[in-house]
Amino acid sequence: MYDPCEQPIRVRWLRPIGLTTFDEPIARLLSDIRLPGTEVEVASFDMPFSPPHLEYRAYEALMGDRIVATARDAGQNGIDAMVIGCFYDCFLEDARELSGNAIIIAPCEACLTVASALANRFSIIVGRDKWIEQMRNTVERYGMGSRLASFRSLGMNVPEFQKDHAFTRKRIIEEARRAVEEDRAEAIVLGCTLEFGFYAEVQKEIGVPVIDAVIAPFKHAEHLARLKRQFGWQPSRAWSCEAPSEEEMRSFGLFQTQPKLNRTVI
Repeated sequence: MYDPCEQPIRVRWLRPIGLTTFDEPIARLLSDIRLPGTEVEVASFDMPFSPPHLEYRAYEALMGDRIVATARDAGQNGIDAMVIGCFYDCFLEDARELSGNAIIIAPCEACLTVASALANRFSIIVGRDKWIEQMRNTVERYGMGSRLASFRSLGMNVPEFQKDHAFTRKRIIEEARRAVEEDRAEAIVLGCTLEFGFYAEVQKEIGVPVIDAVIAPFKHAEHLARLKRQFGWQPSRAWSCEAPSEEEMRSFGLFQTQPKLNRTVI
């Protein structure tokens, strides 16, 4: 019997900045958790200057066309699913519009999907208070506002998470415990992809599910990619999901070149 998944499932993890600092560590993590037969590509933008994070909307805006172009490239080059690796879910709807048959996933949406299957109320651990308003709007847009117990802030920016693991772990445990004991959270969502590597110890310490913002979206993407292969469940292009025509994009010179990417394939 023909197995539609006998050819490798291809999943791209896009770090939507122009720095490769954490490409290899994330590639190693994904290599450890992927299913047999899944090929993983970790990519970041090949660009001369880049912010080290997307904590500011202005920084996020700089990456929009590259994110969309990379989603389009995924669809054109046989990538089954792609994750936009930032918890702000940067340009998710825009990227989906041009992704062809590639399924586009983002961390916040994926983590909330997992958390809502495991608990009625969850708290999100963020780096700084600055993030909360934008993330709250995203949670509400996904229809999860009534299940949000709280945001808890670590008082740390993105590059600091991986500098001192013991300190980061301590702060996550402290705020997660407060979320459970004071806000009655029943699950914890780690609200940044660079909070990877801490969930297991925090979960053991706190005693509720702790959702990692790298693992959850990657496994969600891998799962949906397999469903696409097996059942033909690929992105719709009807009505609101309609993509602009190739003819129109060519006439305006839009998205006609491949994005410049740093790639690590495992």
